[in-house]
Amino acid sequence: MRIRRRARDVRGVRRSRGFTLLEVLIALVVVAVALAALARAGAQAIDAQAMLEERTLALWVADNVIAEMRLEGAPAPGRRQGQRRMGERDWHWQALIQPAPGDDLMRVDVAVHAGPRQPTPILTHTGFLPR
Repeated sequence: MRIRRRARDVRGVRRSRGFTLLEVLIALVVVAVALAALARAGAQAIDAQAMLEERTLALWVADNVIAEMRLEGAPAPGRRQGQRRMGERDWHWQALIQPAPGDDLMRVDVAVHAGPRQPTPILTHTGFLPR
């Protein structure tokens, strides 16, 4: 008959075992991966917030341009461009004014750029004006 012996110290009391080095390292890797994922998600949220703020300000600039044209009266077809200050930034806009189908309205397409040399507009907004 075989007798099982448990690990005991010199006084006969059972020894408690802690984590091995490998278990601690695996736990640290899991925590590091989770923290990296959280940091990336946070950075993406900040980038999305900045983009939404920029697009909102550009939309307000385009709305203001269309409202000013509406106050001027019936604009002549053609192109216009200008600059507006909104949200402590200078915005550049270009408007294309053309007759809308039906000849009762004028269609105004306003493209808003962050700078004068930006090739791609941040936002393009369309409005209609009475003739």
